[in-house]
Amino acid sequence: MTPSVQIISWPGLIWGFLPALVVVFILFRWSMNIGTSLYALGRMLLQLLLVGYVLAFIFTAHHSGIILLVLGVMLVAASWIALHPVKQRRRFLYLKALAAIAVAGVPILALVTQLILRLEPWFLPRYVVPLAGMIFASSMTAVSLAAERFEAERARGVDYTDARATALQAALIPIVNSLFAVGLVSLPGMMTGQILSGISPLVAARYQIVVMCMIYGASGLSAALFLVLVRKS
Repeated sequence: MTPSVQIISWPGLIWGFLPALVVVFILFRWSMNIGTSLYALGRMLLQLLLVGYVLAFIFTAHHSGIILLVLGVMLVAASWIALHPVKQRRRFLYLKALAAIAVAGVPILALVTQLILRLEPWFLPRYVVPLAGMIFASSMTAVSLAAERFEAERARGVDYTDARATALQAALIPIVNSLFAVGLVSLPGMMTGQILSGISPLVAARYQIVVMCMIYGASGLSAALFLVLVRKS
């Protein structure tokens, strides 16, 4: 049987690094630091190869406890990474970020997997893990942007209400831009992957509509909840 997606060979994977190496060469010729770029490329390679093996194991899991553990690890990591722009208050704000991402993200994940897709079993890893990744990652980015802007506004002496509004607006900029651009400037990764695998573009478009609404909701709710929780501090 012919696979629905073209398999990338190891030599083909090596060729895929060519454009990145051209950029590294330009940095070198211009006497710029190439260490960060080489480190980032190497880390990306190792992380994605590792996650490929991990996901191959997770997707064959038949126990809900494994999936719940994976989701828990994703939440903990996303909440910590989200506060990278406010390192000085990172530990103090961590539980607020965790609560915001969990309270906003978990119900949205349940809505999509249980009411829209109606997964059987409910923890079907091939759907739950990637969708959770999209939701938690969007929430992480929104909380990160909201935290950075809110701290900056408060440092300038702006009152809480105005700082909160400015921070929420800043947090939504990436996803709002994505809503404007989707279908015109870009075909998102999930939709592209489905089309490449042979799924009808109309079906792929339905999935992408759900994903965009899911990401917008997770971003807005998590950022808003975080800003509400921060007021007490």
